[in-house]
Amino acid sequence: QVQLVESGGGLVQAGGSLRLSCAASGRTFSSYAMGWFRQAPEKEREFVATISRSGSITYYADSVKGRFTISRDNAKNTVYLQMNSLKPEDTAVYYCAASTGITPRRSYEYSYWGQGTQVTVSS
Repeated sequence: QVQLVESGGGLVQAGGSLRLSCAASGRTFSSYAMGWFRQAPEKEREFVATISRSGSITYYADSVKGRFTISRDNAKNTVYLQMNSLKPEDTAVYYCAASTGITPRRSYEYSYWGQGTQVTVSS
């Protein structure tokens, strides 16, 4: 089993930055593609970004391209989401997830999920 724990969420004004971290248990972290999703109140969970096992391939939702960067450090069993130029519409609970897929962008492609961290962007 893989356990994921997110951290780094908080309150920030529009235009500010935050870096989220997701720490994974186990010694097989590099076997999984990793992703970030978010869910705002009364909205469905949406894809944010994903990164391949080696970190060589990344994909982003159109809404965050140019502002967010996903990265991973396999030696530390950690994936990151650097969020810049934050907007109020980025407010949501952010979840990290692990997948055995190759280029996963759908929720059903992920097997393990963290419990989430709250990001609130004020106007």
